[in-house]
Amino acid sequence: MRLFLALVPPPELRERLGELADAAHACCGGRRIPDESLHLTLAFLGEVSDVQAVKLVDWVNHLAVPSGEWRLDGWGHFRRPGILWVGGQSPDPALDILQRRLWDALEGFGLAGRPTRFVPHVTLLRRADSLDADNLPTPDLIWPYRHLVLMRSFTHDDGARYTTLARSS
Repeated sequence: MRLFLALVPPPELRERLGELADAAHACCGGRRIPDESLHLTLAFLGEVSDVQAVKLVDWVNHLAVPSGEWRLDGWGHFRRPGILWVGGQSPDPALDILQRRLWDALEGFGLAGRPTRFVPHVTLLRRADSLDADNLPTPDLIWPYRHLVLMRSFTHDDGARYTTLARSS
């Protein structure tokens, strides 16, 4: 099964991110990510065996995540897949530490795939016709977080759908 660890925005923030996604879609085209799918990926695990998944569910359910806040104040993109995203203009040391610690533990489970670079972001559009965010409103959002989730991804013709398998304490 295809898994990842993520932060999920609280409802009010998810609504505000959805408004930014609407503005981006109107300006840049492409496929808008549904509000219920908006998240910050901390670790993409890829295909994981059922045995590993059971161990990961138990680990995440008992994992204590330090609370923090992430400031989203800029637009960005990944050219090749045509992804337009919102994130922070400055590095966030607390998120960087959390992501590194997660990968340290995940490698202990025998999982590979630690990225060489971590770019915290929330994908709003895929396959955008334009990646020019100059005419979009400047985001200024604060994301308070205290928990992370282990998500399973199901790919469909119209995009991915996610199911929560575990939530940190």
